[in-house]
Amino acid sequence: MGSFSIWHWLIVLLIVVMVFGTKKLRNMGSDLGGAVKGFKDGMKDGGSSTEDKPAGQVQHAAGTEKATIDVEAKTKS
Repeated sequence: MGSFSIWHWLIVLLIVVMVFGTKKLRNMGSDLGGAVKGFKDGMKDGGSSTEDKPAGQVQHAAGTEKATIDVEAKTKS
């Protein structure tokens, strides 16, 4: 009653393939792989500080902060 055997997992896999189909499962797998790759790339880019960037990119990043507008949303009464 504790853990499932290999036969239980094979039956579950067979049911999943029958419900979703192999093409849809393949697409979901490639989408998941692309998301993981994008996350890893984002973590690499997010870890770099402004000291590591060339001077032109640091000035551009500072210019972007000036363009940010902070607003408050108020509801009409």
